Amino acid sequence: MQVVTIQVLGRLDMVNINESIFKLAYEISPIILTDGIAKSISGGLLPIVAITEAANFGSSLLNGINPLSLDNFLCHFRPLPGSSLIDYEVAQYPFANQAYAANAIIAKPLKISMLMNAPAKNNGGYVNKLITFTGLQAALQEHAQSGGTYVIATPSYVYLNCILTNLTDVSRPDSQQSQNAYQFDFIQPLLSQAPQNTLSALMNAFNSGIPAR
Repeated sequence: MQVVTIQVLGRLDMVNINESIFKLAYEISPIILTDGIAKSISGGLLPIVAITEAANFGSSLLNGINPLSLDNFLCHFRPLPGSSLIDYEVAQYPFANQAYAANAIIAKPLKISMLMNAPAKNNGGYVNKLITFTGLQAALQEHAQSGGTYVIATPSYVYLNCILTNLTDVSRPDSQQSQNAYQFDFIQPLLSQAPQNTLSALMNAFNSGIPAR
């Protein structure tokens, strides 16, 4: 009986650990800053939770709340409907046949939007929220100005090399607390290595004294 009990408790612990990992990856910190202000960090990656929980961590300690409990974190994210996995545009002119039509498609950038719920909590919650969002806005602006990009992790797909285009207040009107939710809009631009490779070959030819062809 004791062995069975230990096995059950062990499985429950594994379930709790897996739930915590899932929650941390997809709900607490699914947005990761890359390059930009994250360049000085080992690996060049800065999880957004490092910014959103800086002030809330100390407040939780002062209020006698476990700051490591994921339920007590200030910001919680989830992907919004409408994000794209594949997006093509078909040319509008007449085609000779179906094969030409199938090949005459243009890839478009993928889009992903994340909802961040961030209601003020505990004593001093509004002060912490003001500090957090002021720091967040400043960090994201500096990240954009320094050419930083983002990784967006969702349960269905991980979007790499994304650019933040908007951060908008989308607070629920039925809530008595204003500015309780924000929407992050990202775009994954199309990248091509061909121009860079062509330029590199041209510069190498110049450096080698070989006429470019």
